[in-house]
Amino acid sequence: FSELCLVRSEVILTVYFVTFLIGLPANVLALYAFSVKIHTKPVPTDILLLNLTVSDLLFLIFLPLKMHEAVSQMQWDLPHFLCSITSFIFFSTIYTSSLLLMAVSVVRYIGIAFPVSYHQLQKPAYPIVASVVIWIISAVHCSAIFATQHHPALSGQNSTVCYQKFTPGQLKILLPMRLEIFVVLCVVPLLVCVFCYLRSISILYSRPLISMAQKRKAIGMALGTLAVFLVCVLPFNISHLVGFIEGDSPTWRHYVLLLSTFNTCLDPIIFYFSSSVFHLTSKKSVFKMSKICTVPAVNKDCCNLGPLRDLTFSTHL
Repeated sequence: FSELCLVRSEVILTVYFVTFLIGLPANVLALYAFSVKIHTKPVPTDILLLNLTVSDLLFLIFLPLKMHEAVSQMQWDLPHFLCSITSFIFFSTIYTSSLLLMAVSVVRYIGIAFPVSYHQLQKPAYPIVASVVIWIISAVHCSAIFATQHHPALSGQNSTVCYQKFTPGQLKILLPMRLEIFVVLCVVPLLVCVFCYLRSISILYSRPLISMAQKRKAIGMALGTLAVFLVCVLPFNISHLVGFIEGDSPTWRHYVLLLSTFNTCLDPIIFYFSSSVFHLTSKKSVFKMSKICTVPAVNKDCCNLGPLRDLTFSTHL
């Protein structure tokens, strides 16, 4: 058992270290880029992605405490209140990311399918309010961590581990809460993302003014985002469903949780390609649209709603 625990600790430590080494500088650069962008002419996705970057950085700031836990062979020898705070930040940022990814997919879909409505929703107040609501939702759901660890009737006597071993009273609260988290903070955002990106891909292929190369790049970006959601978010949340059915936390829960940590490394890559792909396509769409609308022989309707819908990426999604 001790050898198994040692191997598990080494694997966890390695994943945490690699995540921290890659994720921290990448997200710091992303934070700087979005900060500059927001001070010029921000669009809704800029504000949402800035919040996603802040969420990832908050996760990475507390990651050294989890690394210390792994070095100590998963024993928690730090002050007990740090365990609660670290666990709260650790899990709430994961769900904040999933909700923000959902919000980004919705904004992109609106920009592609309903560009007129999108331009009417360009006020920064809308994504700011959405971001605040998302932070509150994830924080409220993860506040169960404080209740189960500090409530006199629920707190366990074993303080050598951090948020791993639970009493029957704690499980009675945690397992239904985790099931609700699985549905509200994982399944719903995933279904929304799938719908928005599949519809976006379908609409994209119907746009004659966008080149096939740019279509493929944008579609690859959408599929890449969905892949990150499926790989980094879904497996850990499935453990909630399995735990509720079995009446206890699955033993493999810690390993799929490691997949969620990689999300902080992959998000900046998505940010970069998302910005470059959509921005480049935007320039091509605007250029082609300007040429078409300046030809006298073209029907005047070409510059009405139909062509306006072809300005798919003029919103800098």
